[in-house]
Amino acid sequence: MNAALPVLAIAPARVERGWGILAELPQVLTRAGLPHGRVVVVAGERARTVTAASWTALAQVGSEVQHSFAVTECTERGWQALAAVVATHQPHLLIGAGGGKVMDTVKLLGERCRLPVVTIPTSGATCAAWTGLSNLYTEAGAFAGDVTLTRCPDLVVVDYGAIAQAPARTLVAGIGDAIAKWYEASVSSGASTRATVVAAVQGARVLRDILLQRSAEALVQPGGEAWQEVVDATVCLAGTIGGLGGADCRTVAAHAIHNALTHLPAAKGTLHGEKVAFGILAQLRLEEFHGNRLAATARHQLLGFYEGIGLPRILEDLGLGDVSLRELQRVAALACRPESDIHRLPFAVDAAQVLAALVSTTAPLECTGDVAPSFGR
Repeated sequence: MNAALPVLAIAPARVERGWGILAELPQVLTRAGLPHGRVVVVAGERARTVTAASWTALAQVGSEVQHSFAVTECTERGWQALAAVVATHQPHLLIGAGGGKVMDTVKLLGERCRLPVVTIPTSGATCAAWTGLSNLYTEAGAFAGDVTLTRCPDLVVVDYGAIAQAPARTLVAGIGDAIAKWYEASVSSGASTRATVVAAVQGARVLRDILLQRSAEALVQPGGEAWQEVVDATVCLAGTIGGLGGADCRTVAAHAIHNALTHLPAAKGTLHGEKVAFGILAQLRLEEFHGNRLAATARHQLLGFYEGIGLPRILEDLGLGDVSLRELQRVAALACRPESDIHRLPFAVDAAQVLAALVSTTAPLECTGDVAPSFGR
């Protein structure tokens, strides 16, 4: 008998989108079949204010709403403190409102406390509101590892009005994070012919094209049709791709380099998607070193795209122009740890190659390094 395939946490049980729908949150929860007599809200300071209509609406229908302390990182210590809040208030439902760190925290809390979870993204910066995965960080903000969850959130509420209040930079970062799906999934999927993996990779291609074609217009006209399409792409479509692809369609060098960069104190002020976007350029550079000239063309296409919307192209754009060679060597070594996703590349890489990639993301098109077997782009 064949062994069972891994279970896929593809998507939330329900997604509701619209302008101003947070003011209707009690009705939205009822339509989703979720209890909301007692609710614990996990949010950051800004998100709590932006989503204030939700808490007012819940109070008006008699829900007991308990706000947790403000969450800024998804850490082991943080979720344990929140578990104590849950133990005290015994909620029927957890609601997370905010960015990726909050989303990851409330999903992990729901998994471990066995409670239904609602996520309310307040920016288009990541697909964390959608996915069955939580990234853990240290108290200092360095990447510590990820936790695969058994399910996606029970409900995602996408209120475009709330997201429109976020700084434009957050959506730019979300574009960087989402467009990585193609450059990583097309590599990590290998030669898999499994239908869900093929669908994920093709979805990643569609996602890339949407972002390349619509991002500039979206950023010029916040709230417009293109802007809404890009928000849907960064929050929803990006999440679906990871869910469909599962373990065969995961992050590769771009996220591995992001993870390593989080260990630099100087990178603290940059957003997740900004570091991932830079990591894509470094990944393509690594592919060039191994003879993939199509990767060189893709990198130069992205360099123009990045310049147009404000994504980082070089270390200086990440505020890392003054970091020492020793610090960059440490980043390269961290990116190459045995457990790193960088080893999903179809060739072996070492820290010296990663270091070279980090400092040559804008190298001329003909600078491909040593010739090696070509890999499809």
